[in-house]
Amino acid sequence: MNFALYRELLAVRPIRRLLLVGMIARIPHSAAGVLLTLHIVLTLDQGYAAAGAAAAVMTIGIAVGAPWRGRRVDTVGLRKALIPSVVSETIIWSAVPHVSYEWLLPLVFIGGLLTLPIFSVVRQSLGILADGDQRRTAFALDAITTEVVFMIGPAAGAVVATSGFTVLGLTVVGVSTSLAGLFLMWFNPPTRSTVRTADCAADQQHAAEAAVVSAAPAHLQGAAAELAPAGARGSAADGRAGLRHRMAHNFTWFTATVAAVFAVAAGAGMVLSGTDVGIVAALETGGHQGEIGIVFLFWCAASVVGGLIYGAMHRPVSPIVLLLGMAALTIPMGFAHDTWTLALLSLLPGLLCAPVLSAASEKVAELVDEGRRGEAMGWYGSALTGGVALGAPLAGVFIDGIGSSGGFVSVGVAGVALCLVGLLLQARRRRRSAV
Repeated sequence: MNFALYRELLAVRPIRRLLLVGMIARIPHSAAGVLLTLHIVLTLDQGYAAAGAAAAVMTIGIAVGAPWRGRRVDTVGLRKALIPSVVSETIIWSAVPHVSYEWLLPLVFIGGLLTLPIFSVVRQSLGILADGDQRRTAFALDAITTEVVFMIGPAAGAVVATSGFTVLGLTVVGVSTSLAGLFLMWFNPPTRSTVRTADCAADQQHAAEAAVVSAAPAHLQGAAAELAPAGARGSAADGRAGLRHRMAHNFTWFTATVAAVFAVAAGAGMVLSGTDVGIVAALETGGHQGEIGIVFLFWCAASVVGGLIYGAMHRPVSPIVLLLGMAALTIPMGFAHDTWTLALLSLLPGLLCAPVLSAASEKVAELVDEGRRGEAMGWYGSALTGGVALGAPLAGVFIDGIGSSGGFVSVGVAGVALCLVGLLLQARRRRRSAV
C-alpha cells in the first residue's frame, strides 16, 4: 500500500477541485429523498406507502435519464449537456412542495429524468484526469466523499423536515443543485483526453465498427434489413450498411465484461439499500429508533476506512469478489440483538462498501473508450439505482414475513448468489477461451 498516492493526487488542482465540487453538489440531492418522504407524510398526510411510491417514480426517472444524460455529455460536451438540468432543477423542486400528491408524481419523475448527472460526470472526468494507480485512488476518494455526503445530507434533511420546513428545504435543494450545475459548467472538467486527435478517434471508431459488422451473425443482419425505413429499401445494400453502421456505433462498448460490472453495481445497490432498511427495521422493532444514527455512523465510517485502504493499494481487486465479501458479511447483521452489536457487525461489510463502488467505477473507465464513457457511466448509474430500487422492497418483504433479521439475510444471500453465478460464468468463459 502507498498512502502517499493521496497526497500526490490531491496536489493536482483540477482533481482536488473536481472532488470538492462533486461532494458539495451531491449534498442537496442526498437530502432530497428524506425531505420528499417527510413532506408527503407530514405535510400532505399521505402515509409512507405513498411516499415510497413517489420515491420509486423518482428512481425510475433517474434510471431512465442517466444513460441519455451521459450520452449528451459525450456528443455535445459538458456545458451544453448540463443546461437542461440547471434550468429544470430550480423549476421542478421549487414547484414540487406547492402541488398536490397527484401532480407531485409526474414532477418528481421529470425531476429524476433531468437530474444533474453529477455522479457520472465526476467519474467520467476522474477517468481522464487520473490513470494507473492514481485512477484507483481517485475513484476511492470519490467513493469516500460520497459516504461523507450521505452522512451529512439525509441527517440535515431530516432536521429541516421535522422542524416543519419541508417546503423551504425542497426549494433549497433545487436552487442549490442548479448553482452547483452552473459552477460545474464554469469549471468544465475534461470528459475527453486532449491528446487524442479527432482523426485518431475517427480511425479507431471506423475500425471498431468494421470489426463488429464483420462479426455480426447473418440473422441479425437480416433483421436489420427488415427494420430499414421504407424509402431506403429501394437500395437494400445501402440500408443494411447504414443500420449496421449505427448498431456498431451504439454497441461496441457494451461487452460481456461491462455487463458483468453493471450486474455488480446493481448487486451493490441492492445490498446497500436492503441493509439500510434492515437497520431501521431492527432498531425500530426494539424501540431504539433514536439510536439509528449510531449504527449508520459505524457503517459509513467503516466504508471511509475501507475506501482509504483500497485507494492506497497497488493492485486492483475484482469488484465481483469485493461484492461477494460485502454480501456475505451482511448476513450476520441479522443476528444482532441490540444497537451496539448491530453497529459492530456493520463494520465488516461497511469496510467493503466504498471499495466495491470504486473498483466497479475503475473497471468501467478501463473497459470503455473515452468517446462512449459518459453513456457507459450513465448506464452504470442506472444499474446502481436499479439495484437500490430492488433492495429496499426485497428486504421489506422478508422483514414483514419473518422479522427484522430477514432484511439482512435476504439481500445478503441474494448478493452472494449473484456473485457465485457471475464467477461461474467467468470460469466457464475462460475455459472456452482456452479451448
